[in-house]
Amino acid sequence: MSGAQPENSTGRKGKAVCALLLATSMFALLRPTALHAQETELRGEVSESAILSDQQRKARQLALAAQGQQPTNAAQDNAPARTYLPASAGAVPDDTDTGDAIATGSLFDPPAATDDTSADIAAPPKPRRRSSTAGQNAADQAKDKAADKSKKKKKSTADTSDITASTTDATDGEDTDADTANRRALTIDSADRQKLDPGAERTDAIEGQKKKPEDDPFAATGVKWGSFVIRPTIEQGLTATSNGDSSSAGTSALLSETALRFSAASDWRENSATIDGYGLFRETVSGYPVHDAQGRIEGQLNVDLDNELRAIAKLGYEAVPESASSPDAIAGVSKQPLRQTIDGSLAVEKHLGKMQYTLTGAVSHDFYGDAKLSDGTSLSQKDQDSTLYTATLRTGYEISPALTPFTEIEVGRRTYDQRIDNEGFERSSTRLGARAGLALDMGEKLSGEFSAGWLREAIDDKNLDAISGATVNADLKWSPERGTTIGLTGRTTVEPTTTSGESGDILYSGRLTGERQIRANLTANAALGLDWRDYIGIDGHDRVLSAEAGLTWWLNRYAGLTTRVRTEKLTSNLPGRDYTANSIFLGVKVQR
Repeated sequence: MSGAQPENSTGRKGKAVCALLLATSMFALLRPTALHAQETELRGEVSESAILSDQQRKARQLALAAQGQQPTNAAQDNAPARTYLPASAGAVPDDTDTGDAIATGSLFDPPAATDDTSADIAAPPKPRRRSSTAGQNAADQAKDKAADKSKKKKKSTADTSDITASTTDATDGEDTDADTANRRALTIDSADRQKLDPGAERTDAIEGQKKKPEDDPFAATGVKWGSFVIRPTIEQGLTATSNGDSSSAGTSALLSETALRFSAASDWRENSATIDGYGLFRETVSGYPVHDAQGRIEGQLNVDLDNELRAIAKLGYEAVPESASSPDAIAGVSKQPLRQTIDGSLAVEKHLGKMQYTLTGAVSHDFYGDAKLSDGTSLSQKDQDSTLYTATLRTGYEISPALTPFTEIEVGRRTYDQRIDNEGFERSSTRLGARAGLALDMGEKLSGEFSAGWLREAIDDKNLDAISGATVNADLKWSPERGTTIGLTGRTTVEPTTTSGESGDILYSGRLTGERQIRANLTANAALGLDWRDYIGIDGHDRVLSAEAGLTWWLNRYAGLTTRVRTEKLTSNLPGRDYTANSIFLGVKVQR
């Protein structure tokens, strides 16, 4: 019977065997891939920081193994992660250390560790997993073998391992943080961006800071001229007085009074210089005729020398008309003579420990102008021209910085240009004096000095008595509180004369002053004065009492209004000398 032959059993069995062999081969090829994928844990996203930390940790382990040291934290660093645990033992191949890992020839086998420690790239990190007991034992054996090998090569690899160890130790702190999380990297300027102190106060701008108030906001600022600061002042006003020229024959008058004053001080680094001056001009507006002018200028130079020496030089000029109340005033004249004085001195100071020495030489020359009589003629006063030379030695001992007692010895000679005056007397004289006093220096509270002694001028003419008497000198300033200043001045002056039969007189002058700054722009002042004149050769004396009070109100730093009232009374036992003068002044004061 013809047709297709049925398939026999032998052919069917051959096809089944071929299909079975093919399936077995495919299973054998795929099985190592699945197992190795489980071992390397490539079943999800892996962070770069974790891979980097594993590589650095493996490098440390290799470095320590090369030195023959067992890492103390190997158990902690190599703790297997609980990633996979098969249900039955032997389901996966046992884990072995990288040193003796058996290569299967698979593409997924981990790279074998090399003994070359000079390699720049460390071995890739081994995936962490919980190994079986057999695998753990094999790992321990592999570590022991690696330790034996490292001992043999310890000498050759010591330098390289030191560098690797120092590099890895520097990053231990960063590895610990990177093991747990992928932290955000710090910015470059993070170290400079410090948190502000919440308790710190904000600094005010320079323009907004409060300025320190001035001690005297209405004081003259001065004008800079070279190396000096000049402070000029002008005062202009009217004076109403009951006695125009302060004499026994004077009557009331309204006077125009102008006062010019200035002071200049140097701003040198070491030495110093000062110049002071004033000028006073009075003219009658109505009433008793008065036409006079007076002024003075003086300068002082202080120079520091070597060997604790200090030099002080003074020079001055003064022009003052003879006062109508002076003992030498000429009666019945329309204008008193003008007395001019040129004076100068040079002093040298020396400090030796607590001892202080000062030697001063001084010269003063007086010369007089002619007096104008009522009939228009003039009367010469040349016989009064004289020069006084003095030398003074002062010795002090500093008990404390505030107290210095001292003594002074003075010798001098007064010579007249005209040796014999118009009355036939030789007026030249020899001077000798001694004083003792105390100098005070307590800062702004109390400063100055006072002294007392005896002075004698013996006139060359034997028919004239010597001018002699006690002397009192003082110059003190006391400030009981801020803005208040009390001053006390005293002076003893020998006044020679050319009056026939008279030697002269001694004038004692005392003045007590007070100044109070009521407000910054309002200042009050007051003064009390006492003068006593003792005539030599005759039984005569003069007493002058005076009192004065004033007020200055500053409109601004440069201009102000000023007023003062004054009374003066002279009482004498000599005829024709008593007088009383009361006056009031109102004016404007300008300063710069």
